[in-house]
Amino acid sequence: MPLRDFVLAPGLVLGLALAVSAPASAQPFSAQQIGDVVRLEDARSGMAVSIAPGVGNIGVALTVNDEPVVWWPYASPAEFAARPSLGGIPFMGPWANRLDEQAFYANGRRYAFDMGLGNVRGEIPIHGFLATAEWQLVDASADTTSAWATSRLEFYKEPAWISQFPFAHTIEMTYRLRDGMLEVATRLHNLSTEPMPVAIGFHPYFQLTDSRRDDWTISVGARTRWLLDDRKLPTGETEPIDRLFPDPQAVPLRDHELDEVFADLVRDADGRAVMTVKGRQQQVDVIFGRNWRAAVVWAPKPASPGQDRNFVCFEPMAGISNALNLAERGVYSELQSISPDGVWEESFWVRPTGF
Repeated sequence: MPLRDFVLAPGLVLGLALAVSAPASAQPFSAQQIGDVVRLEDARSGMAVSIAPGVGNIGVALTVNDEPVVWWPYASPAEFAARPSLGGIPFMGPWANRLDEQAFYANGRRYAFDMGLGNVRGEIPIHGFLATAEWQLVDASADTTSAWATSRLEFYKEPAWISQFPFAHTIEMTYRLRDGMLEVATRLHNLSTEPMPVAIGFHPYFQLTDSRRDDWTISVGARTRWLLDDRKLPTGETEPIDRLFPDPQAVPLRDHELDEVFADLVRDADGRAVMTVKGRQQQVDVIFGRNWRAAVVWAPKPASPGQDRNFVCFEPMAGISNALNLAERGVYSELQSISPDGVWEESFWVRPTGF
């Protein structure tokens, strides 16, 4: 479906109109369609998020008092779809990050990719093939406590997807503004007759506007770093995080160019872990639910003068890079799976302050 033809499903329009028409004093939350995106707003906190269901259900903007929290260097979702690259809050599936061959393993079997289909590319396949998939918006609403948009991807209906990852399933994703935070919730339903491995993730790009990258400090809530080879694949060896960061809670970003995989996340009583970037006054906390078992932190420096790399990525991952294949070899023990007709679900939260 072309972006220009994207419309809300029947039955959603009335709910959106009601949410938008209510006075801000009575209804601080709203949900509405604006062109090719759905926009959620919280008038009390000044937060707003825009999502493009027709282009990977990617989060294309997150702002607080009109200050951008998510780095998005595109004029529109259509521009991103034409040349998908860096920016926003993209979902990665059916696997995230790198695989060490043009195949993956599940339930003791090797599944080789059909490279002729064109949706998997490279000797080291990366980030799956769902970056620009068309999701169906199934609900977009607001009440007195939150605003939300839920979209659904019926993976099992696409032959070219099933050919590469033969586990029939559906994915639902809900963006929700509540309590001064953005929650991104993901739900997988395994429709297959075999257990389905879970190796999905997100690759959000965060920025601060009160300072530049080299003035930021990050905090990494993890205990273990997986060592990587020159292809950015885990070698199987790990080390304590303080070998890289003497103080993981106060890492000057100017001293590092990061593309690292962390595990054994530091969790609170609710099983949540926190990654943080701080500027002069602004701060963004990214909170990982317990089923996000690993984190990739990517913070590249500009490759050339004038290049904009004013962002840091805290990436929620269901497993480390190459988890599917390392689990088969007995190197990685935390690969998750979903039993037939079972469900996997988890959230991460973005909490901006000081904007």
